[in-house]
Amino acid sequence: MSSNSTLPNPLLCFDGLPKFNEISPEHVTPAMDELLNHARNEIESLAKSDSNPNWENFLVKLEDMQEKISRTWSQVGHLNSVVNTPELREAYNINLPKLTDFFSDLSQDERLYSKYKELRNSKAFDLLTSSQKKIVENELRDFRLGGAELPSDKKLRFKQIQEDLSRLSTKFEENLLDTINNYAIYIENKADLEGLPDDSLQAASDSAKEENKTGYKFTLHSPSYMPVLQYCGNRNLRETLYRAYATRASEFGNPDLDNSSLISDILKLKSEEAQLLGYKNYAEVSLASKMANTPGEVISFLDTVAKKARPFAISDMQELTAFSKQLGLAQMEAWDVAYVSEKLREQKYSFSDQEVKKYFPEQQVLKGLFKVIETIFCVQIKISHAQTWHQDVKFFEITNSDGSLVGQFYLDLYARNNKRGGAWMDEAITRRKKTNTLDYPVAFLTCNFSPPIGDKQALFTHDEVITLFHEFGHGLHHMLTQVDEYSVSGIKGVEWDAVELPSQFMENYCWEWEVLKHMTKHVETGENLPRHLFDKMVAAKNFQAGMQTLRQVEFALFDMRLHSEFDPFGKKTVTDLIEEVRDEISVIRPPKWNRFPNSFSHIFAGGYAAGYYSYKWAEVLSADAYSMFEENGVLSPEIGHRFWREILSKGGSRPALESFVAFRGRDPSIDALLRHNGMFS
Repeated sequence: MSSNSTLPNPLLCFDGLPKFNEISPEHVTPAMDELLNHARNEIESLAKSDSNPNWENFLVKLEDMQEKISRTWSQVGHLNSVVNTPELREAYNINLPKLTDFFSDLSQDERLYSKYKELRNSKAFDLLTSSQKKIVENELRDFRLGGAELPSDKKLRFKQIQEDLSRLSTKFEENLLDTINNYAIYIENKADLEGLPDDSLQAASDSAKEENKTGYKFTLHSPSYMPVLQYCGNRNLRETLYRAYATRASEFGNPDLDNSSLISDILKLKSEEAQLLGYKNYAEVSLASKMANTPGEVISFLDTVAKKARPFAISDMQELTAFSKQLGLAQMEAWDVAYVSEKLREQKYSFSDQEVKKYFPEQQVLKGLFKVIETIFCVQIKISHAQTWHQDVKFFEITNSDGSLVGQFYLDLYARNNKRGGAWMDEAITRRKKTNTLDYPVAFLTCNFSPPIGDKQALFTHDEVITLFHEFGHGLHHMLTQVDEYSVSGIKGVEWDAVELPSQFMENYCWEWEVLKHMTKHVETGENLPRHLFDKMVAAKNFQAGMQTLRQVEFALFDMRLHSEFDPFGKKTVTDLIEEVRDEISVIRPPKWNRFPNSFSHIFAGGYAAGYYSYKWAEVLSADAYSMFEENGVLSPEIGHRFWREILSKGGSRPALESFVAFRGRDPSIDALLRHNGMFS
């Protein structure tokens, strides 16, 4: 990123794509100040207007205002996540409270709330499209959840809570990022790394050389950490790395980066927020805008899944424990589980992840992914050009068969320093029809895969391929929308517990022979994935599915109970609660010093508080939706068109359950999920 103060502020350019080559941290504050000042003036004008509110004179102006703020801030937030620098972090943290303050005021503005209610009860409402009506209904709900009906003194407190939560969540994520970036361990002797794959050894060696050091450097970034846990025969090294990973941002490390007090403060504030709004707990607040109705309904759902999975998980664990004895482990510990599991899988199915990985070079994987999309949705994907934030980032466009634009996306695949971990899709530009123009949707698709070594292509594990398909599913939800109104376009307005449907739906294609035979090519021989190896992969697909399902239920149940039953002012600690959940659910018990909550950014720094169950909830929907493709052809353009028309194109313009039923012809069933996971009985 560069800067030239004589040029227009690139963050205030709304024609075309973001100008990433021109954005500098010093642009952030002037841009946000100008946008927020303009927005406040617009709100005053709308609030004082004597005109009867309708779509054109009221809602369109609010949509204009919010879209510009969102588009600018999405660029700032994205850069802060993928090329984090001290200067950018400072600019982000200076402006985040301003943004929070603005939206807190907006959500509590009784004058605007009154205008929405007036519109809802007028004849003008009957003239609105279904999408426009949905926006009005959503806004009325969000005003209530934003504290608009509170008395003045409680409004002030509610607003302060929102500002504090925003600041604490950001600090939680920063502490986690800094803990990961600050950690490294160096191994001098290659003999101490027995079993580690060649590409992992090479990457570790290159990392050390970048610091003018000898030997091998290992970090807590997933491409460095996971291969050690999975393949390295050095048990002491596995324990050392596991301990560092399991205690990230906790009292066992730098006290300045300990998230423990932040967790406590966040939970207290969320509890207070719920009380102010008249709810028993924060989980009820969270579910007010989701498909699920009550915390009890969610807990009952999770209990059902756990009961189905538990016999399989117990069997998985018994098999793993017995096998660990064959490897000479008198007592299998947490840092042994991935290693023993990999050895067991190799013995049972006669292949390893590393063997499979050689068939998934980056270019072939992307070609295969794009072929699936092009086949089922009858579109085309091709490389395009745009300014980016890093040399590794690529830019693509999706067009209809007649060449007309559908959407565009940035693809940032590799892990690197100063980039937060995980994988995600975010909105750069949201589809919206204006008076004389149509803004086409643009997505950020971000992963943290192992980068290429030297002049070779990057190689992806099959799990990484699944992750790529997952995030692309989110991208399709954003880019294939046909909704013209900003607030319910793409993923906007979609219930949080349904937003994972398209992403988990796409994962299924990673297990189809018709797909994999076209998206694989051995990095050395050029051969496609052989059918016998594919069959082994499918046979191993549900390896430890019971244990993996219980692990997800453990996290989801902890989250829901934390926000519905846990007293943040009481004597019981968050650690006590997760241990209780593990007593009920888990077949693998982490050490007492494991501090998973301290890195659970989904619920403490993301939008998943009292919503982590969404992954399993949406998995039911996605498996059932995919079963319709299984019944009619997994690459069927006819069913693909129906999926696009009834689910992807609708965005948040109608309830997710209505969209699902319109596609599937009935209510969702859990049967397909259990069958896909090999747990149908």
